[in-house]
Amino acid sequence: MTEISTRRLYDGAPPGWHAILVDRVWPRGIAKDDLSATWVKEVGPSTELRTWFGHDPDRFEEFAERYRTELDGADAFTKLLEEVRSHQRVVLLYGAKDTEHNQAVVLADLLREKL
Repeated sequence: MTEISTRRLYDGAPPGWHAILVDRVWPRGIAKDDLSATWVKEVGPSTELRTWFGHDPDRFEEFAERYRTELDGADAFTKLLEEVRSHQRVVLLYGAKDTEHNQAVVLADLLREKL
């Protein structure tokens, strides 16, 4: 079974873990050549959903529901699921400052359910 973790992109991926960036927009201050991770940008929340959420913790539960609805049947999620299944340890990287209220947390939970 695959072990799944989440981590802030700026903290780096743990050694020996397969890193996947799950932000739709490339994070500020990081050169693409400096990141050794697979970028599955299409799995990130839509621009409309990101804008509505605005990283407001009070909106997180509804954000998670809306995001799961976006991912339901999405090719990007299927691609991510296949990528995760092919590794023993996967870390989902994100750029948000809030470590508890972000799309990677929702994705990790959903992936664990599907695996």
